[in-house]
Amino acid sequence: MTKPTALRIIDGEQPDAELGRALPHNITAEQVVLGAMMLSPAALAEVRELLDGNEFYRPAHARIWETITTLADRGAPSDPLAVGAELGPDLTKTGGAPYLHTLVAQVPTAANAGYYAHMIRDLAYARTVVETGTRLIQLGQEATGESASNLRGAVTTEVAELSSADVRGWPNPVPLTTTATELPGFPLWTLPSWIGEYAASLAEVTQTPPDLAGCLALAVLAVAAGGKVWVQAPAWREPTNLFTVVVLPPGNRKSEVFRAICAPIVETEKSLITEAEPVIAGAVIARRVAEAEADRTAKAAENATGLDSTQKTLAITEAAEAKLALDAATVPPKPRLFSDDATVEGLTSLLCEQGGRMAVLSPEGEIFSIAAGRYSGAPNFAVLKKGHAGEEMRVDRMGRDSEHIEAATITLGICTQPGVLAELGATPQFRDQGLLGRLLYAVPHSLLGHRKHNPDPMPTDQETTYQTRVKALVLSLAKLPQPATLTFTPDAQNAITRLLAETEPRFRADGDLAHMTDWGGKLVGAVVRIAGLLHLAKHLRDGWNQPITADTFADARDIGEYFTAHAKAAYDAIGADPATADARAILTWTRNTGTARFAARDVQPPLRGRFKKVTDLDPALRVLETHGWIRRLPPPPRTGRGRPSAPMYEVYPSALDTSR
Repeated sequence: MTKPTALRIIDGEQPDAELGRALPHNITAEQVVLGAMMLSPAALAEVRELLDGNEFYRPAHARIWETITTLADRGAPSDPLAVGAELGPDLTKTGGAPYLHTLVAQVPTAANAGYYAHMIRDLAYARTVVETGTRLIQLGQEATGESASNLRGAVTTEVAELSSADVRGWPNPVPLTTTATELPGFPLWTLPSWIGEYAASLAEVTQTPPDLAGCLALAVLAVAAGGKVWVQAPAWREPTNLFTVVVLPPGNRKSEVFRAICAPIVETEKSLITEAEPVIAGAVIARRVAEAEADRTAKAAENATGLDSTQKTLAITEAAEAKLALDAATVPPKPRLFSDDATVEGLTSLLCEQGGRMAVLSPEGEIFSIAAGRYSGAPNFAVLKKGHAGEEMRVDRMGRDSEHIEAATITLGICTQPGVLAELGATPQFRDQGLLGRLLYAVPHSLLGHRKHNPDPMPTDQETTYQTRVKALVLSLAKLPQPATLTFTPDAQNAITRLLAETEPRFRADGDLAHMTDWGGKLVGAVVRIAGLLHLAKHLRDGWNQPITADTFADARDIGEYFTAHAKAAYDAIGADPATADARAILTWTRNTGTARFAARDVQPPLRGRFKKVTDLDPALRVLETHGWIRRLPPPPRTGRGRPSAPMYEVYPSALDTSR
């Protein structure tokens, strides 16, 4: 096949002989860009992100560009005098020294360099389109005989070069979503060896993700410590209860892992009940005696109408004292450490009778459906909000005694299915009133389809050690007469302060937690709580007498980073960030329509169902900008007093590839 004749290079503004008109170009724009580069280092840096010098229509301009950038790379000045000296013999060919000053004189303001650089880039691409079209015509005309068999491949090559994405000046965009395959696994190595090794072996035996056993192990520690131990951070105090939620599809043996991890809690509760039975029996008898005495003295007071005033007063006083004794003769409730299914009202009553401590441990997410109003018809989760923070609760209901809890602490250890996340997002109050921000999410990758049929067995000593030590921890903390407060070593205190400083910028508009500040605002507090739990697990019987070390806090911080990554994925599944969902919709629209540049007013009409007003697009556009999927183009030069032009946005080139 005969190679097509290459298009000749045109200097100046002479028309192309074959086309009868000049190729697309703008000499003034080229002059402004070169002049701005010689005037302003900032303009020079800006246009170099967009151009490489091949986009100039005039060869003389390309030579001047090369000279300016060469000087800049050496760190030398790039003003007209320096450029003229660097050009040397080529100065005359490029128009001479007066032309360099003409370039500078063409610049109204160096701030417009980016606008004109985009124009030059677009015109260069337009010339490439024209040249490619001419080559395609030549290929078709010359395709005879044997050369025709290669035509399709030659055309494909030409078009591929023309349609390839030009990502100069673009950073790699940050995904708008987080997929489960990218999420870290639970850092079992941060747990004390006796619990971490057991969780790892349990994950192997059941062929489940380690995340499941690891998160439930934290929940078990929180059951033991919640309401009994607080942690003193630099400027605030945290309880040691947690809200953990592990999300896995059906068939992943959640119930089996749940049963094994929670077994020592069940056994310890039985032990506490057995120990309390004699005390409860004695209290029941004492109350019956008090009731009988109260009845006797009340009747005596009623029958004292015929007696003198002194005897009447004495009878009434005895009756009042007997009634007070009856009120004081309370029967302690049967000890309970957890519930697996309770209404909001039932959970509140359990909290009250158990001294403000309770846990909900369940392989299903029923508690969220109940809180969303399954039975009441309206969302009701105040007890969960207060129970997470360890706040005081006063509950008054018609027909029932008032209930008062000085410091309510609830622990959640929930295993649930992915559909529950969507249900959480379907109840706006969960986000608006802060429940979603209190949950520590784990969204592990399912092992279904990749499980071993003959996993390694559980070492007997690991299971025995785990059960024995959990029981010891629960019993030792249950017998504390008053809640204990853990403190940190000075190094650990400094580590908390550093974490606070590093976390705060993440809430800014361009931060990774900007769309989930409700969750991120509780991150440091969650790490402090986890540090307290790890400390107690290391020091089973006397942890409250020792400060938490910096090493333990570092382990807790690693767990916090794990939960942060998974919370992002959970929020994505929940759809809790409307701006991110809107950003995806805009990106899909650009891909479906092939729109490479747009203004907000271009997006709103076709997506009117999502955006009622043009200003409604602002949060989504900010998300796309901060994630690198779009960039704002420089505005055109102002020519009068009118309103400034609406911002124009350019889409990341590869985002328009419909095959992705």
